[in-house]
Amino acid sequence: MKRDSTLQPKGARSVGAMKNWRYIALHTAAAAAFIFLLQRYVLHASLESCLLWAVVIGGCAAGLAYSQSNR
Repeated sequence: MKRDSTLQPKGARSVGAMKNWRYIALHTAAAAAFIFLLQRYVLHASLESCLLWAVVIGGCAAGLAYSQSNR
């Protein structure tokens, strides 16, 4: 269901968008940090491998959070 944009002040939409970007950034950082720490200290992988997986999983988490925030 779409909201009628004439009923909302102009600033309300920008605040909502800022919350969405903050949510996406936090989701990305949390997923990347979790994967990095898991790979590095639990699985004892190399630093390069840990960073690569952190970037890949962080990107996937960002895409998922973006798609969820636009529902």
